[in-house]
Amino acid sequence: MREISSLQEELDAWQSTTEKVNDLLDLINLGDESFYDELEQEIEAIKKKLDKIEFETLLGGRYDKGNALLSINAGAGGTDAQDWGEMLMRMYLRWAEQNGYSTEIITQSQGEEAGIKSVTILISGKYAYGYLRAEKGVHRLVRLSPFDAAHRRHTSFVQVEVLPEVAAEDPSITIKPEEISIDVYKSSGAGGQNVQKNATAIRITHLPTGTVVSCQNERSQVQNKDNAMKVLRGRLYQMELEKQEEKLSTLRGEYQKAEWGSQIRSYILHPYQLVKDHRTDYEKGNTGAVLDGEINEFIEEYLKWKKN
Repeated sequence: MREISSLQEELDAWQSTTEKVNDLLDLINLGDESFYDELEQEIEAIKKKLDKIEFETLLGGRYDKGNALLSINAGAGGTDAQDWGEMLMRMYLRWAEQNGYSTEIITQSQGEEAGIKSVTILISGKYAYGYLRAEKGVHRLVRLSPFDAAHRRHTSFVQVEVLPEVAAEDPSITIKPEEISIDVYKSSGAGGQNVQKNATAIRITHLPTGTVVSCQNERSQVQNKDNAMKVLRGRLYQMELEKQEEKLSTLRGEYQKAEWGSQIRSYILHPYQLVKDHRTDYEKGNTGAVLDGEINEFIEEYLKWKKN
């Protein structure tokens, strides 16, 4: 029923656009110049609608229309990297808000001095995964460090992981009870009333692959387990996808292992202002706007590049 509903939405978009085009043709054929200003506005609106429909044809992957699990993990760079992780978290939360997506922080680990060590966010809405899969990879920041007494330039790295929210009933991902080990422990917090007195945090280990996921944000063991299972299903799906891509790439002779050195995007705040995607070479000088969530151009350029 979900698939039928989604296909019906696509058909409705095409049909309504076709009707608008036919109405415009009728008005044009009248030859009344008083309609020309209105016609130009309508034609421009239809062009934008068609561009959107055409772009969505790039989002034809199995889970592209669904929700996304976005994880941010601080890498090399110490406190600067953890602060950079929090900056990226803010960027993605802003992006989600601007594009009408809802967000829920599944699990979060704070940095010792500032920022975050890691965070996983559920971003819900149509095409959330389709768009955000463009963000998977290492993001590099170059700036004058606010944590360095000498105020020297530092380079920080953060790994962004994007997983689909795979439905529990999806037959392609099966997790047998005997394949997982579940540990329950007390959540770590900021102290005082924030510290959980009961053991509600969950750590799940998938024994066949050694994959470990944890969740401690909710006050209920059940909620934390459900959220951890969402992440585990997403990771197992991604592992299977990467195996298939590796086989195909190896056959083509183009496989390269993703490593920390191969960043997908650089954000340079000093000595000049620039954000550059190293896959598409698309760049933008307004770093403030990008860090405020204006990343749609980077996503669109990547998806077009990937399709070609």
